[in-house]
Amino acid sequence: MKDLKKYSTKTKAASVLLIVMFIILLSNFNTLQNSKKTNEDINTIYNDRLVVARYIFQYANELYFIKTNAVETKLNDTQKKDKITTALKNIKNIDELYLQTVLTPKEKISLTTFLASCSAINKEAQNKNWNQVNYSSNQALQTLELLSQIQNKEGKSKLTNSNTLHNDNNLMGQLQIALLVILGGTTLYLLMSKKTKISIKIPEPQSMN
Repeated sequence: MKDLKKYSTKTKAASVLLIVMFIILLSNFNTLQNSKKTNEDINTIYNDRLVVARYIFQYANELYFIKTNAVETKLNDTQKKDKITTALKNIKNIDELYLQTVLTPKEKISLTTFLASCSAINKEAQNKNWNQVNYSSNQALQTLELLSQIQNKEGKSKLTNSNTLHNDNNLMGQLQIALLVILGGTTLYLLMSKKTKISIKIPEPQSMN
């Protein structure tokens, strides 16, 4: 009965060890997944947000250049058309880079609106309608403001998500430390529970001879 109780206690201890090891493995897997997601968020913040913010800045510079030349009295119509055409070509080059990034649904809508305004600027410049060029440029700048707000919102969302994953990893790390303490304690218990066998030698009876 004593041996059965001893066997039962060690079985329970072994079960605890297995459960603790399983939880540690699971938490490690979760930590690795969180690290992967955090890395993806960081790449997204840089490639699809910070880089795009630079594109928006370049867009704005070209549009202000167009606005300035559209109302410049010292330039004739041909000179205005040439300068504005060059600026629109620069904008088109930026478009190709922008479209390579990951766009949210709202971003796609705003970018389509922006490209439509640029097409209108080109058409109005060809018709020498400089007031309309100025108006369409203002419309395009307003759309850029919306795009900029989207970048800020998406970047903040990714940053918040990364911070949450980082905090989760910290909690998992603390849990693993606690589990390792339990693992060590259980292992020590199993080692200490081994009793040293004492062999008793029974003396042989003396010979009567």
